[in-house]
Amino acid sequence: IATAIEVSPVPSASNPNPQPSTEIVQVWEAATGKLLLTYSGHTGRVNALSWSPDSQEIASASADKTVQVWNATTGALVFTYRGHTMPILAIAWSPTGRAIASAGSEPEVQVWEPTTGHVFLHYQGHAGNVGALAWSPDGNRLVSGSQSAGGILEDHPIQVWDAFTGRHPFYYTGQSDSVTALAWSPDGKEIASAGGETAQIWQAPAES
Repeated sequence: IATAIEVSPVPSASNPNPQPSTEIVQVWEAATGKLLLTYSGHTGRVNALSWSPDSQEIASASADKTVQVWNATTGALVFTYRGHTMPILAIAWSPTGRAIASAGSEPEVQVWEPTTGHVFLHYQGHAGNVGALAWSPDGNRLVSGSQSAGGILEDHPIQVWDAFTGRHPFYYTGQSDSVTALAWSPDGKEIASAGGETAQIWQAPAES
């Protein structure tokens, strides 16, 4: 299991009241809680994580405007993606391993190749910041959710679209709050979305 976590540094004479670090990622054993690795490659808060499908690598998204792909066992950096100009809030690795989708404090989702950074698509269907992403189980489509700006939520906060062309968008209008989480069911039939104090489960649109 990997988690973006705040860790309180040990006080010292030179720094008696250290501030918690939000720039690290810890990998730990699910059954025991044993710490396996601490990754500290970012210079800004780590906001989101995603494992590669083969569990060999982790992609971490940060307020430092980068996505860093690194080995989950050794912590060795594999690739740094620098395509964003604003802090990154959401990330999702495709089930096929072919692509990573990332988004943040801008109305755009970027879909790119994990080892080269080659961009497959800039999806610009949203009007607000995008804070949640999820892939369809077959790796062909994405669902993205946006956040309100100035207390105003866009008309289409949840959108389902072809991950490599951006075509055939479907708009789910049942969510009335900023979207904070999305999950696509393993059988591909349903999508769960959350915002505010509610979570909803709804039928995923058929692929066009």
